[in-house]
Amino acid sequence: MNPMMDRRRFLQLSSAGALAQALPAQRARRPNIVFLYADDLGYRDIGCFGDPDVKTPNLDRLAADGIRLTDFHVSAPVCGPSRSGLLTGRYPLRNGLFTNIRNDITDYGHKYNRMDYATSPEMTQGLDLREVTIAQRLKDAGYRTGIVGKWDSGRDYPFLPLQRGFDFFYGFANTGIDYFTHERYGVPSLFRGNEQIEEEGYATDLFRREAVGFIEKSKDRPFFLYLPFNAPHAPSNLEKTGPQAPEKYVRMYGRPPGSAHVRYMANITCMDEAIGAVLGKLKELNLENDTLVMFASDNGGTKVGSNGPLRGWKGEVYEGGHRVPFIARWPGHIPKGKVSNEFAGTLDVFATWLKVGGGVSPASIKLDGYDILPVLTSGAASPRKEQYWEMFGSRAGRFGNWKWVTQGKRGNPPPPSAPGELYNLADDLGEKHDLGKENPGMLREMKERCDKWMREMAGAETRGPFSREYFRLLGFPKAN
Repeated sequence: MNPMMDRRRFLQLSSAGALAQALPAQRARRPNIVFLYADDLGYRDIGCFGDPDVKTPNLDRLAADGIRLTDFHVSAPVCGPSRSGLLTGRYPLRNGLFTNIRNDITDYGHKYNRMDYATSPEMTQGLDLREVTIAQRLKDAGYRTGIVGKWDSGRDYPFLPLQRGFDFFYGFANTGIDYFTHERYGVPSLFRGNEQIEEEGYATDLFRREAVGFIEKSKDRPFFLYLPFNAPHAPSNLEKTGPQAPEKYVRMYGRPPGSAHVRYMANITCMDEAIGAVLGKLKELNLENDTLVMFASDNGGTKVGSNGPLRGWKGEVYEGGHRVPFIARWPGHIPKGKVSNEFAGTLDVFATWLKVGGGVSPASIKLDGYDILPVLTSGAASPRKEQYWEMFGSRAGRFGNWKWVTQGKRGNPPPPSAPGELYNLADDLGEKHDLGKENPGMLREMKERCDKWMREMAGAETRGPFSREYFRLLGFPKAN
């Protein structure tokens, strides 16, 4: 036999053996990731977080099968910036989308007609195109990526989800729509992919159908499903106020249907049923054990709901504005029925998804979160020790259990020199007792930490159309 042929055959067999040994590792499928995001849901407004009246059996079951985090925070107390922090893993002041992209009579002094609206900020701005989203990271790692629901990170073509790392998009791109007409300011706002569409149906029911369909079509490979509901956010429609819900859910509560709180709870129950359908599809396809499911709200609740023991509401930097309910389930990895008081937030979700999904973030990109998988799976201490918030000039900072707050009103922010308020959340979760006068040294230290953070944000690479001017108006010019 030809010695050269023997050697070639030996090398072929050796390569085949090495490939066979490598295949099991290659075939080890990364877990699917499903993130369920409520909109303006109060801290206490699901059963497992303390509401005795609202009907949320599917979320309660999800919590029983996984873990609840009671000290979990979003990156901003309103919708758009909260989503920008989640999608990028970076503070909204760092990524540039630090306030809602919107137009309404309070912001601009008049109602938009269709021609005005077409060239308005809501139709032309979005999350800075230099920012890299979690969808892009996971897609590069081999995931099929989909978003169903509220995008709120730009409605113009370059900013839409298919251009930001998502393979599939069904939902709306601006900050809010009527649940039944799917309009905002009289403008149809529903999309499939990059195409604007018109379709009949209650928004939550449509999102339920599309989310279940995405899972069915993605079952043969790892997938990332981002399901940001607009429930229970009141419809963003200048002619209507208060929550909208199908009549059958309102009747479940047996109370006067005109009550805003009844319609609010009915809206939540409809969302809960949609979540149940998503969880049911995972079970039907035998994907439960291979899927990390997370649930949170995008910010604190409004006054139609309840933030429980927390002070403040959506739009404020008190706890009620940014502390939200959080649930995670991953059978075989996250123990059942656990409750953790560890400090964490949506900035950490990005880093955790990168870890779970095998995604890579370049060292040149500054992330503001940490991998909290050990917190969820083994009860480890959270790596998060501090976090900061800014909204309309109001600011807050947390270090350990100490929290510093300076809360103004929109259009009338507190000056940078304001001494602020000091709270110890370990003893005063409701932020009722300002300890600043009793602890002047800690008050000063916390304010200095927050000022330093603001200077860091002002000195970061400018992103977003108004960043430089915004910091200047707040009294924090870019550092030299």
